[in-house]
Amino acid sequence: MEILYNIISAICVAILLVNTWRVLNWAWFRPKKFEKCLRQRGLKGNAYKILYGDLNELKKSIVNAKIRPINFSDDIAQRLIPFFLNAINKNGKSSFVWLGPYPIVLITDPEHVKEILTKNYVYQKQTHPNPLGKLLAQGLVSLEGDKWAKHRKIINPAFHVEKLKHMLPAFFLSCSEMLNKWEKIIPNETSFELDVWPDLQIMTSEVISRTAFGSSYEEGRIVFELQKEQAEYVMEIGRSIYIPGSRFLPTKRNKRMLEIEKQVQTTIRRIIDRRLKAMEEGETSKDDLLGILLESNMKEIKQHGSKDFGMTTTEVIEECKLFYFAGQETTSVLLIWTMILLCLHPQWQVRAREEVLQVFRNEKPDLEGLSRLKIVTMILYETLRLFPPLPVFSRKNKEEVKLGKLHVPGGVLLVIPTILIHYDKEIWGEDAKEFKPERFSEGVSKATNGQFSYIPFSGGPRVCIGQNFAMMEAKMAIAMILQKFSFELSPSYTHAPFAIITIHPQYGAPLLMRKL
Repeated sequence: MEILYNIISAICVAILLVNTWRVLNWAWFRPKKFEKCLRQRGLKGNAYKILYGDLNELKKSIVNAKIRPINFSDDIAQRLIPFFLNAINKNGKSSFVWLGPYPIVLITDPEHVKEILTKNYVYQKQTHPNPLGKLLAQGLVSLEGDKWAKHRKIINPAFHVEKLKHMLPAFFLSCSEMLNKWEKIIPNETSFELDVWPDLQIMTSEVISRTAFGSSYEEGRIVFELQKEQAEYVMEIGRSIYIPGSRFLPTKRNKRMLEIEKQVQTTIRRIIDRRLKAMEEGETSKDDLLGILLESNMKEIKQHGSKDFGMTTTEVIEECKLFYFAGQETTSVLLIWTMILLCLHPQWQVRAREEVLQVFRNEKPDLEGLSRLKIVTMILYETLRLFPPLPVFSRKNKEEVKLGKLHVPGGVLLVIPTILIHYDKEIWGEDAKEFKPERFSEGVSKATNGQFSYIPFSGGPRVCIGQNFAMMEAKMAIAMILQKFSFELSPSYTHAPFAIITIHPQYGAPLLMRKL
C-alpha cells in the first residue's frame, strides 16, 4: 500500500513539475528567448514584462485616446492605434511590442507588406488564443490551406459582377427606405440636424439581410443586432490575456457570448434548412448570397461525387455570419466617412452631385451608370485611404522568414498598421493627410506608383472577396443621397474616430441635411 502511495505521489509531483515548467516557459522563458532573438536581429522594442508584456500600456493608451476628441488636422493614428504609433516613433518603423507573452513585430514597409499578403501559404491568419474570440465569425476569413481554397472556390460565384447585378434592387430598396424616412422628417427649404450614422448602419444591415437571405431578411435583422453585440465582446477579449480554461468560467460575458452564438446558429440554421428543403422539392435557387452559395456547394459535391468536396451546414452558417459582420460593417463605415469628408470638402460634394445628375438625372441608378461614376469612385477610393475599414491587419509565420533585411523567427505575430501605411508621407507625399481624390484619377496603380501601399481590403490571394459588393453598394447609396440632399457638418459634430474592429465615429455623425 505504501509503495502504491509513493508511486501516486511521484506521479503527482511529476505532473506538477511538468505543468509548472510549461507555465514558466509560456510566461517567461519563451518570451525572453524571443526578445533576445529579435534584438540580435537588429530590431528594437520594449523589454518584456512577465505575463502582461505591454498589455496594460496598450489598454491605457486606448482608454486615454478615447477620452479626447481630435481636430481634423490631427493624426488619426494617435486615436486609433496610439500604442503602436508611439512604439514606432520610439523604436523605428520595424520594431516589436508585446501582446501579453506574445511578440508582435510591426511591419510598415510596402515591400514587406507585399511579401506577407501575397505569400498566404507562409504567412497565415492568427487564430485567437481564446476560443470565445472565434464566436463572431470563422468562415473564409480565418481558414487556411486546402480548406480556405475549397471555401473560396465555392463562395466565389456569389460575388461575380454578373451575380451582383441581381442584388441592385435590394441595394435600391434599402436605400430608398432610408431616404424616405429622411424626407419625412427633414422640412422643406431649411436645413435639419440629423445623426445619419444609425440610419446608415440600419440601411447596410438591411442590404445584407436582403442580399444574403432574400425573403428571410426579417430574421436577418436579428442576426445583425446579435453580431454587433458579439463584436464588442470580442474586442474586449482581444485586449486581455487568455488564461487557459477561463472560457469555462460562468462569467456574465462568457454566458452572454455563448447565448448570442446559440441564437445566431439557430436563426441561420432555420433559414438554411427551409431553403434546402425548397431546393429538394424542385424550387429554383434564388439570386441571393445564400441561394448562390448553396447551389455552388451542391454543384461541387455532385461534380466530385463526395460531400468531402463541399461545405457542411455548420460551415455554411459560419460563412453567413461572416457575410453579416464584414458586409455590413465595411459599407456602413465607408459611407459615413465619405459623407463627413464631403461635408468638409463641399467642392467635391458639388462635383460628385453634378456627375450623378449627369449620368442618372433623378432616375433610379443602374449597373451601367454606376460603372461610369469616375468622380464618385475617386472619392470612395480616397475615403478608403484615409479611413480604411480595418486600421490593422495581422499574420503569423510558423517558420523563420526573411523580409528584406529582417530575419523574423517563427511564431511571431506580424502586424500591418494599414492606417500608418495609408498616411505615410514617404509614399503618398507631403499632402498624405489631405483629402485629394484626384490622386486616384488614373486608378490605384498610378496613385501608388506600383507600390503595395493601398490595402483597404487587404491584398494578395486573400484580398476581401466582398470588395466589389461593398463598392457597388456604396456607389448606389452615395448616388441616391446626392440626388436628393445636400449636407454639411453640424456644429455639434465631434471628430472622434475609434475602432470597434472597424473605424466608427464615436459620437455619431450629426449633419445639417437639406432637401434639394
